[in-house]
Amino acid sequence: MNTHISALIIALAAALPAASATPHNEVCPDTTRYDIVVAQDGSGDFTSLQEAIARVPDFRKDTTRILIHEGVYRERINISPSKTKLKMTGRGNVTIYCDSVASSKNFTGDEMGTYGSATCYIFPDDFTAENITFANQAGVAAGQAVAALTGGDRMFFKNCRFLGFQDTLFAWGLGRQYYEDCYIEGSVDFIFGPAVALFKDCEIRCNRKKGYITAPSTPQGNKYGFVFLNCDITANEDCDSCWLSRPWRDYGRTVFIECNIGGHIRPEGWNNWRKPHREQTCYYAEYGNTGAGADTSKRAFGHVLQSATGYTPAEILDDWQPAGAHF
Repeated sequence: MNTHISALIIALAAALPAASATPHNEVCPDTTRYDIVVAQDGSGDFTSLQEAIARVPDFRKDTTRILIHEGVYRERINISPSKTKLKMTGRGNVTIYCDSVASSKNFTGDEMGTYGSATCYIFPDDFTAENITFANQAGVAAGQAVAALTGGDRMFFKNCRFLGFQDTLFAWGLGRQYYEDCYIEGSVDFIFGPAVALFKDCEIRCNRKKGYITAPSTPQGNKYGFVFLNCDITANEDCDSCWLSRPWRDYGRTVFIECNIGGHIRPEGWNNWRKPHREQTCYYAEYGNTGAGADTSKRAFGHVLQSATGYTPAEILDDWQPAGAHF
């Protein structure tokens, strides 16, 4: 896979065929009926994703479904907390991207900061996205540049991709987030934040020679932070010095269960972010992992679990099972 974001966007744009539009509310092959259709060729209800999101009813009791036709959408989108029970489905290659970075200036002349750099802000509870790529193409030298900032409870991402370098996926909210069959790539702290986030059957790819996969800021007292179940931890060929995690805050928690961990992961595995006391306050653990980077004999600190008890999806997500998930 091409891991240079700009090249990816250019290649996608060049390869895209004309969108094969589905008329508004036509029954699609998956039998789903969509409330709103987005198509860049004008055959849907909107050509802009943000315009479509603005049409979504606030605090609707039923699910609102948006179908997004194939295309590369250069937009920064903001989905407010009031757009509850929203489901966005991509058909074909659907990419949402921008190139904002933390050091970019807003209209007041202030730096945007990490929180202000995201391509997509997604805040509603009961949100679902499937078959969508969220990308920030700012580049490896740009610093902090978020592809998606996710802030709701019961958020489900299926078969989605998150592309960036530093700070790709900001699991910002305090609720539960579930990522299934997703691809997430980056270089430094590219999965970070305070949420309870379960990653199942995902590929987590390091795209720079050195870096850190996760930087949890789990609140004190939480049983779960980031959990990876049956994931592939992969890397570009030139990557050879990556850490599984470093705690952004004192009580960060990350656990890898039955994952295939590549040889690019350093033998020490865990990093204390130059704060030795965090070796006592954070919680890092592994169980049943395989691969060249799974050897725990030289781990700097952390726990080697004797079983996966307590780490089923139902336990991590507190018995929430999103529709369409495969537990």
